[in-house]
Amino acid sequence: MSAPVHRIAVTLRRGTFERSVSIASDARVLALVGASGSGKTSLLHAIAGLVRPLRGRIEIDGTTLFDAQRGIDVPAHRRRIGYVFQDGRLFPHLDVRANLLYGARTATAGGFTLDDVTALLALAPLMARRITGLSGGEVQRIALARALLTQPRLLLLDEPLSMLDLDRREELLPYLQRVRDESALPMIYVSHVADEVARIAQDVHRLG
Repeated sequence: MSAPVHRIAVTLRRGTFERSVSIASDARVLALVGASGSGKTSLLHAIAGLVRPLRGRIEIDGTTLFDAQRGIDVPAHRRRIGYVFQDGRLFPHLDVRANLLYGARTATAGGFTLDDVTALLALAPLMARRITGLSGGEVQRIALARALLTQPRLLLLDEPLSMLDLDRREELLPYLQRVRDESALPMIYVSHVADEVARIAQDVHRLG
């Protein structure tokens, strides 16, 4: 399988903040690092279609998601971008199984099924439990599984370990490595922790 190619050259604005970013990478796991406020999350939001760049172009593995000059701006729900946020953003009134199935798409050839993510992320003991009462590491494993079930072409991970203590980080990192190693899914990983980036990413781009 050929390597995915990320080509991103955009200018972003949030209030008075403006940042121009240019990235080209064929790494399957690309890390974005930089100080707080350097625009890492804003860039992920632009890739996902949650914010519109002022100008520029976003191409992921040969598919143009945004091109200001050509008037291309693919809606977020059609971009097939999986997104794992810092805080999981699960539904507390639903059990784990219902959270996973919410928004899950029919698996395509080579795509993820419920059984796949349950085995990959060791979720079987949690399936009937409510979200409240789960550990932070368990919540993030479920959020990761739910993102995989959307059958994404690209997975965005926005500091998925930042709200966990050291023990929970060490608990979750092997699962992230397993997803990296056992799937062909390209990822863009945001973090400010050097050791974490070294264990996950194959290429690093610094913002700021």
